[in-house]
Amino acid sequence: MIYDNLLLLLIMAMGLAFNNNLVAAGAGSLLVLKLIRLQTILVLLERRAMDLGLLFLLIAVLVPFALDKVGVKDIWMTFQSIQGILAVVSGVAAAYLCGQGLILLQVQPEVVVGLVIGTVLGVSFLKGVPVGPLAAAGFTAMLLSILGLGKN
Repeated sequence: MIYDNLLLLLIMAMGLAFNNNLVAAGAGSLLVLKLIRLQTILVLLERRAMDLGLLFLLIAVLVPFALDKVGVKDIWMTFQSIQGILAVVSGVAAAYLCGQGLILLQVQPEVVVGLVIGTVLGVSFLKGVPVGPLAAAGFTAMLLSILGLGKN
């Protein structure tokens, strides 16, 4: 039984060792769900957690609009500075890459293992933030396309 849970235990330990509570809590939560045999919840999470995570991430980004901390004037000012224009271009590029990442994950689900390992390493060693798998999938899709290794 310990071997079945070894990867989640290792990921949780890495999160704890490198003081990244999000990684530790994520792995720990999945481990608990697995140990108490809530397979239906795990399957539901597999199907919908990405959508829910993206929804909550988008909500977090849009909260300043709801709190009236950002208005039309601020949006207009964005297009009047190099930093603002670069932020818009970067946002478009990131959204496109993440879309390509979703496609890659559907077409080549075997890349998930590498993305998860890379994300855990980046979060643990480089103090990154675990929103990386989708962006990493997009970056991987772009690299595969450049190298002519992508599947259609």
